[in-house]
Amino acid sequence: MTKTNIPEKGAIIQRDMETFSISPHIPGGFASPALLRKIADVAEKYGAQFVKLTGAQRIAIIGIREEDLDKAWSEFTDKSKAIGLTIRSIQICPGTRACKKAKQDSPGLGFALDTEFYGKPAPAKFKMGVAGCPNCCSDSWMKDIGFFGTDTGFVAVAGGKGGGTPRSGREIAHDLTQEQAVALARKIIAFYRENGKFPERLGATIDRVGFDVFVRAVT
Repeated sequence: MTKTNIPEKGAIIQRDMETFSISPHIPGGFASPALLRKIADVAEKYGAQFVKLTGAQRIAIIGIREEDLDKAWSEFTDKSKAIGLTIRSIQICPGTRACKKAKQDSPGLGFALDTEFYGKPAPAKFKMGVAGCPNCCSDSWMKDIGFFGTDTGFVAVAGGKGGGTPRSGREIAHDLTQEQAVALARKIIAFYRENGKFPERLGATIDRVGFDVFVRAVT
């Protein structure tokens, strides 16, 4: 029998169709030295082929056998997983906590979004990015929901995606505080859950129902 992804175990089948990768939750890619050591220890203990920094600001442990998946996950304090039809890891730049160009505290907003939404169900995979300035190092324009900082607050964009048919998001709100940005994300996700149809991403849902209808519903 051909093996496939095992979403409930946070496991993605690899090219050999025998082993899996797992990606411990690292909010925004901000990892403590202790977590980095734990990832290395787990990779060695369960015979992983290698670890890989991902575009989603995580570290994938690649080459875990199926019978070791539960044991590998048990090594981590945070066992939350997000593959399949879920809200994925939120991409976050360093913001005003480190970057000299930042206008806003992108980690503050990103962590708040992560706490409320990471791993929750969605009609299709759903991605968010938060940047501290208009340079958008977190690819805010290419996410289902993106935010970037300006001198006067966060700008919100919606409907973007990468992949084989990339599209840029569209601006829907300006000058948002962190609390307002989280509230807006809450409305957008609720709208998508009510109106989205698998396998369409949020941008396709917006196209189907109409951009003006979408904006009136969430702002």
